[in-house]
Amino acid sequence: MITAMVLALVLAATLGMLRFLRGPSDTDRVIALDILFAAAIGLCVAAALASGRVLFLDVAIGLALTGFVATVAWARMIERRADAERRPP
Repeated sequence: MITAMVLALVLAATLGMLRFLRGPSDTDRVIALDILFAAAIGLCVAAALASGRVLFLDVAIGLALTGFVATVAWARMIERRADAERRPP
């Protein structure tokens, strides 16, 4: 069961990385970054289940916090850039 979980998460991470590298827009990259963080969190949970060590869950919590902050920061940057482009010179 854990093997299937890991394979699905690796597939999600691979597809997320392709979308992150190809784009074409910043919005696509933000969503891909969120998918990459979610896959990494899932892999940490799978590692915790497979090994029985709760340390991986602490790493997953740290990744969740980092992913949230990164997504919000990047989305704000995109919003500010769009506002600057709409303003008259």
